[in-house]
Amino acid sequence: MVNRIVLNETSYFGRGARKKLATEIKTRGFHRVLLVTDKTLMETKIVDMITRILEHNIIGYYLYDGVKPNPNVKNVQDGLLVANINNVDCIVAVGGGSVIDTAKAISIIKTNPEYNDVVSLDGVAETKNRGLPLFALPTTAGTASEVTINYVITDEINTKKMVCIDVHDIPVCAIIDPDLMDDMPQALKASTGMDALTHAMEGYITKAGWLIPDIFHINAMALIYKNLEKAANQNDKVAMEKMAYAQYIAGMGFSNVGLGIVHSMAHSLGAYFDTPHGVANALLLPHVLKFNGKACPQLFRNMGNALGLDMSDTIDEVAIQKVVDAVKELSIKLGIPQTLREIGIPEEMIPTLANQAIKDVCTSGNPREVTVEDIIAIYEEAY
Repeated sequence: MVNRIVLNETSYFGRGARKKLATEIKTRGFHRVLLVTDKTLMETKIVDMITRILEHNIIGYYLYDGVKPNPNVKNVQDGLLVANINNVDCIVAVGGGSVIDTAKAISIIKTNPEYNDVVSLDGVAETKNRGLPLFALPTTAGTASEVTINYVITDEINTKKMVCIDVHDIPVCAIIDPDLMDDMPQALKASTGMDALTHAMEGYITKAGWLIPDIFHINAMALIYKNLEKAANQNDKVAMEKMAYAQYIAGMGFSNVGLGIVHSMAHSLGAYFDTPHGVANALLLPHVLKFNGKACPQLFRNMGNALGLDMSDTIDEVAIQKVVDAVKELSIKLGIPQTLREIGIPEEMIPTLANQAIKDVCTSGNPREVTVEDIIAIYEEAY
């Protein structure tokens, strides 16, 4: 069995790590930056923290701030237009997963223009060229897009979240600076943190799991479970720093083994109802864990140990339920909605959502074989 791991060329970690950006850009000989972000971040001090570095080092940049949550094809094409008009030679993405994912798509199309319709990137695209060099600075501790070979773009015409998988899209440099994450709203810290926990847990039990990603996932879930509530609810900066690293570690893992039906089902919710991805994952995770438990009970014991639960002298069903309950309790403490009804999903849409989810690229990685009827039942349980 041959296994592959793809990671960034270079990554920096720690408070103040953003200051390494200019050196990295200059050392690599770049001069014209496309700065990708969103309008919400433009209203904060975070983007200014980055533009000051570029300006102080006399690095020219051109701004695209039109990224929306659950970014769509138009966002990518609009950003690409700015990149082409200004003949940029690299991209700096400052934001959460939506921003970094959009920047990845722009990066890929810039060097593989035959994919400029964007929708042809869906799934595993056989691009020939590495994307335009991308520097990623995440502002949320959740998606780990800065270290993955995946990005997600919404195809609004076909009401589908496209999961694009391409080794050519990984940023050349990731800069994980907790200073960029401290002031995010509580709800965003909570939902993105639960997204990271989902990555760690789904990645750990996926069919493709093996030794090295397993190590990443187990350590990531332990860090997240211990620190997320303090980071989100108490604005604890030490816990926030640990969350920043934990979500990256989870990304190192799942990017190289895939995910499962929590993500498949969450993608459907995002495509049809623009549901925030972290909220969808957090809401669905306990229900999917319960469904998957019987396929890999020993892995649930390992996860329970990582979370600090007492897994001794328990039968499989009890061990599985302990993990499910722990995840659900954390989600409740964070104020995450607990039912699809709460977030306004019409019950009559469940079969449509399920039929979309079963076709999602993440479904094949689920540890337990799943049917449309199974997914309908899980949605109904979550309703």
